[in-house]
Amino acid sequence: MRNGIKRRLHFSKIYSFKCGKNGFKDDHSQIGGPGFSRVVFCNEAGSLDASARNYASNYVRSTKYTAATFLPKSLFEQFRRVANFYFLVTGILSFTELAPYSAVSSIVPLIIVIGATMIKEGIEDWRRKRQDIEMNNRKVKVHQGDGVFKQTEWKNLKVGDIVKVEKNEFFPADLVLLSSSYEDSVCYVETMNLDGETNLKLKQALEVTSSLHDERDLRDFRALIKCEDPNANLYSFVGTMEHEEQQYPLSPQQLLLRDSKLRNTDHIYGAVIFTGHDTKVIQNSTDPPSKRSKIEKKMDKIIYFLFGILFLMGFIGSIYFGIVTREDLDGGHRRWYLRPDNADIFFDPRRALIAAIYHFLTALLLYGYLIPISLYVSIEIVKVLQSVFINQDVLMYYEETDKPAHARTSNLNEELGQVDTILSDKTGTLTCNSMEFIKCSIAGTAYGYGVTEVEKAMAKKNGSPLLVKGKDILEDKVDSPRNSFVKGFNFDDDRIMNGNWVNEQKSEVIQKFFRLLAVCHTAIPDVDESNGNVTYEAESPDEAAFVIAARELGFEFCKRTQTSVFVNELDPVYGKRVERSYTLLNVLEFNSTRKRMSVVVRDDEGKLLLLCKGADSVMFERLARNGREYEEETREHVNEYADAGLRTLILAYRELSEDEYAAFDEKFSEAKNSVSADREALIDDVAEDIEKELILLGATAVEDKLQQGVPECIDKLAQAGIKIWVLTGDKMETAINIGYACSLLRQGMTQITITLEAPEIKDLEKTGEKNAIAKASRQSVLRQITDGKARVSKSSSNAFALIIDGKSLAYALEDDIKKLFLELAISCASVICCRSSPKQKALVTRLVKEGTKKITLAIGDGANDVGMLQEADIGIGISGVEGMQAVMSSDIAIAQFRFLERLLLVHGHWCYRRISNMICYFFYKNLTFGITVFLYEAYASFSGQPAYNDWFLSLYNVFFTSLPVIALGVFDQDVSARFCLKFPLLYQEGVQNVLFSWRRIIGWMLNGVASAIIIFFFCMRALSPHGFNRDGKVADFQIFGATMYTCIVWVVNCQMAISISYFTLIQHIFIWGSIAFWYIFLLAYGSMPPSFSTTAFHVFVESLAPAPAFYIVTIFVVISALVPYFVYNAIQMRFFPMYHGMIQWIRHDGRCDDPEYCNIVRQRSIRSTTVGFTARSLARTNPLQDS
Repeated sequence: MRNGIKRRLHFSKIYSFKCGKNGFKDDHSQIGGPGFSRVVFCNEAGSLDASARNYASNYVRSTKYTAATFLPKSLFEQFRRVANFYFLVTGILSFTELAPYSAVSSIVPLIIVIGATMIKEGIEDWRRKRQDIEMNNRKVKVHQGDGVFKQTEWKNLKVGDIVKVEKNEFFPADLVLLSSSYEDSVCYVETMNLDGETNLKLKQALEVTSSLHDERDLRDFRALIKCEDPNANLYSFVGTMEHEEQQYPLSPQQLLLRDSKLRNTDHIYGAVIFTGHDTKVIQNSTDPPSKRSKIEKKMDKIIYFLFGILFLMGFIGSIYFGIVTREDLDGGHRRWYLRPDNADIFFDPRRALIAAIYHFLTALLLYGYLIPISLYVSIEIVKVLQSVFINQDVLMYYEETDKPAHARTSNLNEELGQVDTILSDKTGTLTCNSMEFIKCSIAGTAYGYGVTEVEKAMAKKNGSPLLVKGKDILEDKVDSPRNSFVKGFNFDDDRIMNGNWVNEQKSEVIQKFFRLLAVCHTAIPDVDESNGNVTYEAESPDEAAFVIAARELGFEFCKRTQTSVFVNELDPVYGKRVERSYTLLNVLEFNSTRKRMSVVVRDDEGKLLLLCKGADSVMFERLARNGREYEEETREHVNEYADAGLRTLILAYRELSEDEYAAFDEKFSEAKNSVSADREALIDDVAEDIEKELILLGATAVEDKLQQGVPECIDKLAQAGIKIWVLTGDKMETAINIGYACSLLRQGMTQITITLEAPEIKDLEKTGEKNAIAKASRQSVLRQITDGKARVSKSSSNAFALIIDGKSLAYALEDDIKKLFLELAISCASVICCRSSPKQKALVTRLVKEGTKKITLAIGDGANDVGMLQEADIGIGISGVEGMQAVMSSDIAIAQFRFLERLLLVHGHWCYRRISNMICYFFYKNLTFGITVFLYEAYASFSGQPAYNDWFLSLYNVFFTSLPVIALGVFDQDVSARFCLKFPLLYQEGVQNVLFSWRRIIGWMLNGVASAIIIFFFCMRALSPHGFNRDGKVADFQIFGATMYTCIVWVVNCQMAISISYFTLIQHIFIWGSIAFWYIFLLAYGSMPPSFSTTAFHVFVESLAPAPAFYIVTIFVVISALVPYFVYNAIQMRFFPMYHGMIQWIRHDGRCDDPEYCNIVRQRSIRSTTVGFTARSLARTNPLQDS
């Protein structure tokens, strides 16, 4: 295949490229209508008609800003935040006489904060810009005319250009395939950049353009393409090509998508139909989901609360100021120093009301320091750094696929520590989605001695031996009978291996069975030329496992051409291996509605055969009367396989007559060539007519093994109090048994099963009366839910598991039932939803999120999980083998389900604690500072006099207290990662939100108010009216303000030092460095000219440094301000410790290695309803009691 096919091949109908010249026009009505208006002039991109279309250029821009829009758009984004807008308004007002400080000192901090955020956004956008430049400047060969191709940049391509793409190059735009280096104009395409799938897709050009093999052949080529308008659907395409006055239908088989790669093909020629932002991959591209955490939303409420306090303080002060100012009108002039007899409007007693209003505006400016200006930017910095730590965690790196964890958004870090419910997909998420052929049933006989993880778990559950070849696998501690040396194959049965199948009684059926596996598929063989080994590119892991199994059992699929499949198999008559060819006539593809796949082939004896494989739910009903010989035994085996957690398919075939096939082929070609919205439905209808009267051969069973560490991860998550729901499309029996294998279900659990398998429902379904069926089904589901709730309410100690199938779930999610369903579900320890559609997964996720008002996390790996991931508060994508759709729609991507344990219990707990403490501390330090400003103004008769120098006010949040709080948000740990995993109940601190409750927030605020009161009154009493230095000079307001500010810097930084749990060198540097920087700043700023330093001129050198009182007051005030928090914290830690406090005591007392003591603490996380193998083990030894 790699070297091309030397002889001219006839076009088969395998991919339905038989050009429908007749019977085609009637289905052509959509072209030219709404949604189908695109017209492409091939090889005439520069013509007047083509230019008039004004299609998008091929230049792609993924940046948020341009050079022209960066400043206005970025500023708009920043000032949408209410706090930033407030500081903008106060900055503007600072240029008026109302301001109690200079305008520059007000504007500079705002510029620093806004500038830092804009620089961060600018850097992120510049990275995107560099990626755009690299992509837009890639080169491709374009037809310049006269059969000459020249290299040009991608960005210069136009709709209608003819391009030549060579092996291993990416397609620069969406192209219609014209021809390839293969004579039959097929090519192989890798779509990993689009959907993450590594298997190759086969594409083929129309027969009419397949002769364009040479560059010179394109010199006079002209064609008119009419097709659908740009859209995001990767898997559909409707269009026509008009060439030499004939019209030919175009399908997805001729469409080559931008960012796909050409593989195993020397070159192709293609016509550009969609460029730039019109291409399907760009239409599909989305930014990481924009979600805001609940803590961030609550933080906004706190900001509004502080605004309320600010306005209240300003209002009270202004009323007082107005009353006192009016009293200055009467004799005595109590505030003589304000010169009320000759005052301006701000202190004029005759206009006291106006003066009070002006004072209110001044107070809004002065008390603005209650609002932390650097809060938002600090949190953004911290969250980005937290995401870096998540991405760099080597314990969440999966070496096999070279995939680390990847936080696609940092907005939700703290919510990782607050997850109440996990909603998980099964296949590819809990399991590997790496299928192994392990058992099969052929002609009513079961083959295969393999033992699955589920069978082991079920044997343990039942306490029964698991005998294989006379040995108990559980007792003897041996593995499955055969260690798999071939990926995808773990089958062991000497009766049919090594060619022994020829000795079986039903050897002819066995031969047909494995021939079907070797022929009925769309896999592509890839021969390694160095050693001759054959590997397969298949559309799914199941299909690869079937082809590998057929090869290992003697039926090797070795070669595929466009018209034939070649199988190297054992001839039972001559005892030699022979190569047989099967001419492929049609492929009836698998989809989720049909649940089956068929091929029509002609074997080397000339027989026409329909080979079919599919789900048991659709296959048994298609069997002929004479084809049911092994039905009873096969059904029994299929049920056993389902109980063992295996995925099953039924295999059947039939012979076709020439007339029967000719009639089918005509209808099938007509359906395939139709250009209408219901084309797929027409194809399914035609396939339905031929896929009947089948003869049963048997059934396959493949195992989708549990991922490594899944039971242990579920056990830890369950101990952490997290509820786990599984939403899967599998059969109920398979899902239940997988639940036992991964410890989601355990022995002794009471199962509440909601299903519509009751006899009365089955009888109604036979009548076909839809309304009656719906009514009865709805009533049945409602009754089962009500009965389930009654059973749960009667027993508070038993663990319940809820299992519901897809049909029942459709009714359970109706508006008047879903509340009852949710109440039942959340009262159960485990919930498994079987046969769930992608839409149902999303609806269940929404129900849990909105119904419980708690954090939900969805985890999945496939395109069918995208809705669920986007609906949940947090979406986790598994970068597995089902493609990258889930990852591209997720908030965080991980490679294995087991990494969820560390992501939540370690990083989630740390991030939640850090962000919570960080925000509480921000409000504490700003209230401490803001209240002293208020108290001083009250002391100064609300005259608008600030307690501090202008630059002291401005730089408090930016320089003297900002870095320690960032270090807290990045590095602090209440307990180590080992203890987070050892004591999972610690996680409940986040679920119950104990660290960011209103009680704790108000507590920190009151701590700030208390600190401010202590600092202000102690400083005031200590410094006035006594002599401050040895010369007897009393402390004026400059000395008082500088001393009080020094005390605040010490108090808030020392408060940080005693509240953090885990010191690092960086934290030491930031905390003590901030204090040292204050003294350096005071010295440097005070040495500047008085016109700039104003009240701080030489205040440190001449007044503070020489005075012992300054140091004594600082020490005394700092200790006094910290004593209340220290006492409270000591009492709580000693007598009322939180869970993390208990673990800290264990570590402090050195009892962390005492298993008995640790078990006593750990058992607080085990309830009678807890799932997981730890709870299962405890339930077996002694009944669990609620604690």
